[in-house]
Amino acid sequence: MPTKLFRRGMLLFATLLATLAHADFKLNMPRGVTDISNEVYGLHMLIFWVCVVIAIIVFGVMGYSIVMHRKSRGAVADNFHESVKVELLWTILPAIIVIAIGYRAFFTLEKMYDFDDSDMTVEIVGYQWKWRYSYLGGDAAERVTYFSSLSTPRDQINGLTTKGENYLLEVDEPLVLPIGIKIRFVISSADVIHSWWVPQLGVKKDAIPGIVNESWTNINEPGTYRGQCTELCGKDHGFMPIVVEALPQAEFDTWLAAKKVETRKLAELTQKDWSYDELMERGESAYVKNCAACHQVDGSGVAGVFPALKDSVIALGPVADHIDIVVNGSRKNAAMAAFGAQLSEVDIAAIITYERNAWGNDTGDVVTPVDILNYNSGQ
Repeated sequence: MPTKLFRRGMLLFATLLATLAHADFKLNMPRGVTDISNEVYGLHMLIFWVCVVIAIIVFGVMGYSIVMHRKSRGAVADNFHESVKVELLWTILPAIIVIAIGYRAFFTLEKMYDFDDSDMTVEIVGYQWKWRYSYLGGDAAERVTYFSSLSTPRDQINGLTTKGENYLLEVDEPLVLPIGIKIRFVISSADVIHSWWVPQLGVKKDAIPGIVNESWTNINEPGTYRGQCTELCGKDHGFMPIVVEALPQAEFDTWLAAKKVETRKLAELTQKDWSYDELMERGESAYVKNCAACHQVDGSGVAGVFPALKDSVIALGPVADHIDIVVNGSRKNAAMAAFGAQLSEVDIAAIITYERNAWGNDTGDVVTPVDILNYNSGQ
């Protein structure tokens, strides 16, 4: 019996080693590319080595005592209790160590919570399951706002193709930031608790509905830095990555100017006279990006969780009810989010038109961006 257990144990150990050999095995936290992240790393290493020294002393004394005062050497245990000197020592010495570490950590924490004198402010809002970024300040009419969603192909997620280098850590629209300036983040959520975490920036802050949290960064080096939502936030929690692209100031200014032009063009599209074919084409791509994760590409839904749209009461019923549930979300099913703040009038109109005519629904209904604009103004 012991031999069988030993063999099983060795087999399990060999399997574990084989697994680790193929994993991205890292033992330490990254240094990062900001002054704060480097301070956090330095504080982490200081505490680590203090713990190592304490462990060496404690286990060294224990080992020496076990070996040198063992029974086979004729050692006889002494009977004693309540040593005031020992009790003072193991109370005062740890207290001094904790106070010294706390003193060192205080100044790092003070810097982390100093949000004053920022050069720009970015609003970050978590949604199930994407992030919305808004560059605050300046003319509100030209304010750049966009969503950042997972861009890893579903074929990779479903195991149908080889996984890419940045599997589940790639997005369609990264958060673009300039280097060398202090950037303030105001972070909240539109639905459940999320957490915005980019380890190389030294930033991790919860996004909580109804509460605005703050953080900041000052990136020293251009590059692409990746993170994830670190709060269990629902079905697609693992599909909610963060990508930050840090650029020199001149390149960032060029990108922001182009983004403002893109925002103006999108606003102009609302007044365009859209044809049925144009709405269906745009609606299909917008549906796949924003709706297919729950309702499936073929509109079949997920039984008991996400209702089907094919032959559904919503897609075949009154247009006004369909618009209402897409814009405001479902009052009966909390999993159906409100997309009024997430998508443009153009995309909402295109998606509804597509849902009412795809998969054999064939209602012939056409919903235009102006219809969505009028609906929103009438609420």
